[in-house]
Amino acid sequence: MALPFWDSGSRRRRDQILGVDLGGRVTKAVHLQRRGDSYTLNRYALLDAPIFDKSISAELLAEHLRALARSFDGKLKSLALTMGVNDTVVRHVELPPMPLEDMRLVLRNNSRVYLQQDMSGHVFDCHVVSKGNPSAAADGGKGGAQQKQKVLIAGAKKQLVDDFVLGAKNAGFNPDHIVPGVLGPVNAFEMAMPEVFAKEAVALVDLGFRSSSISILQEGELILNRVVNIGGDRLTAGLAESMNISYAEAEGIKIGMAHEVQNILESVLTPLGRELRASIDFFEHQQDRPVSQVLLSGGSAKSEFIVETLRRELMAECRTWSPAGFLKLALPQEQAAEIENVAPQLTVAIGAALTAL
Repeated sequence: MALPFWDSGSRRRRDQILGVDLGGRVTKAVHLQRRGDSYTLNRYALLDAPIFDKSISAELLAEHLRALARSFDGKLKSLALTMGVNDTVVRHVELPPMPLEDMRLVLRNNSRVYLQQDMSGHVFDCHVVSKGNPSAAADGGKGGAQQKQKVLIAGAKKQLVDDFVLGAKNAGFNPDHIVPGVLGPVNAFEMAMPEVFAKEAVALVDLGFRSSSISILQEGELILNRVVNIGGDRLTAGLAESMNISYAEAEGIKIGMAHEVQNILESVLTPLGRELRASIDFFEHQQDRPVSQVLLSGGSAKSEFIVETLRRELMAECRTWSPAGFLKLALPQEQAAEIENVAPQLTVAIGAALTAL
């Protein structure tokens, strides 16, 4: 499920790519290589993200990517970038059957009609989820019904996409794909747990720095996705304020979880749990089907206490999952020793890389 805002259009199939997740606090990058029907993780990198508010300039992005490139083979030029959950719109709409390029044009020119908001100056991509009802077209629409099809669309500001492309090129990369970060966990999950992906109803929760996202899948179809503006930053800041300690000290305590701070963190986690539970309740009511399990990724998912607290709040099986389980590993020795611990943070980057391979 690519939905790229930028596709290089290269007819040559890539055999390796650098997938980059531009996080709010830490940028995550992976070098993935396709070898036949398998994929190999050659190296990963975690780098402090540049300081920026709502968006990043082309110049700052280029500088950041040049710093990131030093962690990888200088010959690796193909790049897949993600856009943050707050910089993109991903939702379902109903559109008449038409070529994908026409769908993009219709959305650009009629965003108020189909998206109920003005999104002029945006670019879009589309993925047809289900075809229209053939019976509606059989009578030429005489019954008043128009043939429609369910389409998953993604949108982002054209200026931001242009800045990403320019920044990547100025850093010496060939931007191959720019994709919504919210779809990274979906793409990685399909490869890591194909049977669960195809047969069950599951919720993927990615605990980001500023925001968390929930994507609910039913038998391989993305039914619902939502962004909650509570992330690891809110948890750490809440601990720091309650304990009157520095942010850095609170970050270490959050993951290590000394017993005396559990009540404080639990109170900060409760609003997030309630928001996620509301999304699951909505899905279960609409689809008349329970979510079988909640799978967590992101840096905060490394905390057993956070996972257990969310399990109680969500009233569902809740666990951390690894997006690297299906990958062959050709990592340097020091990275191979850390991959099990780091893997949940690499989910979005791995999903972005898979989009381009």
